[in-house]
Amino acid sequence: MKKVTREDVLDNSTYERMRDALRSRAMLEKKVRRIHLGEHLTFLFETTETMRIQVQEMLRIEGRSSEADIRHELDTYNALLGGPGELGCTLLVEFEEDRERDQKLRAWLPLVDHTFAVLPDGRRVSATFDRAQVGDERLSSVQYMKFAVGGVAPTAFAVDMADPPLRLEVVLTPEQRAALEADLASG
Repeated sequence: MKKVTREDVLDNSTYERMRDALRSRAMLEKKVRRIHLGEHLTFLFETTETMRIQVQEMLRIEGRSSEADIRHELDTYNALLGGPGELGCTLLVEFEEDRERDQKLRAWLPLVDHTFAVLPDGRRVSATFDRAQVGDERLSSVQYMKFAVGGVAPTAFAVDMADPPLRLEVVLTPEQRAALEADLASG
């Protein structure tokens, strides 16, 4: 996937004027790329445009505009995009109750080794998690991951964990699959 470049980043005052329209467009991209796996797991597949907005929002919120600040944000958010043949996403582990969330983040530590993309030929491609977000005793509720799918859009995503048991699979809609195909082709 194409990375966000310095030329893609607007100065803060120009971004402020265009913010509503740019955010609306990014939200439309996110909508089809938001994939729910069961009740508590959500994949958010990122694009060049969604990461551009993340960079702009961080610069806006923090009131920063130096070249060093812009470069830092570009490096940070571009790292979340998939490389050639990869899909990058954020996995949200969502529980309303703090106690239940803490229990599940501890119990689901093996999730990092049991999350897959399912390709059209049935092969399973394991997710590569950002190990900096995986502790010795628990997961973070926000995980960054990539799927090295070889440029082929998955047909489904799955979790197949034996202990504790958690077996989930979601088949992608034609619209979701088309969006991921376009993302893979955009590199």
